[in-house]
Amino acid sequence: MKQETGQFSVGFYFQALAKVLGSPGTFFKELQDTGFKQPFGFLMVSSAFFAGASLLTRQFARPLLTGGIFFINAMGMPFIAAGLGYMLMTMFFGRKATFSRLFAVYAFAAGVTLLASWIPLFIWLTEPWKWMLIGMGLTQTCGFQWPQAVVVIGVSIGVMVLFFRSLLPLIS
Repeated sequence: MKQETGQFSVGFYFQALAKVLGSPGTFFKELQDTGFKQPFGFLMVSSAFFAGASLLTRQFARPLLTGGIFFINAMGMPFIAAGLGYMLMTMFFGRKATFSRLFAVYAFAAGVTLLASWIPLFIWLTEPWKWMLIGMGLTQTCGFQWPQAVVVIGVSIGVMVLFFRSLLPLIS
């Protein structure tokens, strides 16, 4: 599927979703530098679905606040991960891709997995799946070798875990 830089549409969302689910390698191989609108729109629709579906699975004392937090988290984590991945790529391997291209990989991978992440305990399936899709995207779209993608993914996960773990004393 050749994406053109342009506006996001519902048709694009379902086309991209079908392609990532059906043949992710081909999707990422053909992924052009679409800018931010299409990956951001894709991620936004998937995040809204995730937040809504998460609210339907349990009772929350403040559902609007909880739904907002779910949505912001679903939108924000791919930005954080892509920013960290971009920083690590630049530090370790030099600039191999633009940030918009790298963000697109993270956004499409996260957007697809968010559609199942709301199911209780599916995080154990969707999180590894998301990182595998990111690895595939880094190699197919951004020109990484597999060992480079593994380094960026492994160090990213490690840094994020350590960062959020360092925040635990603030909420305990």
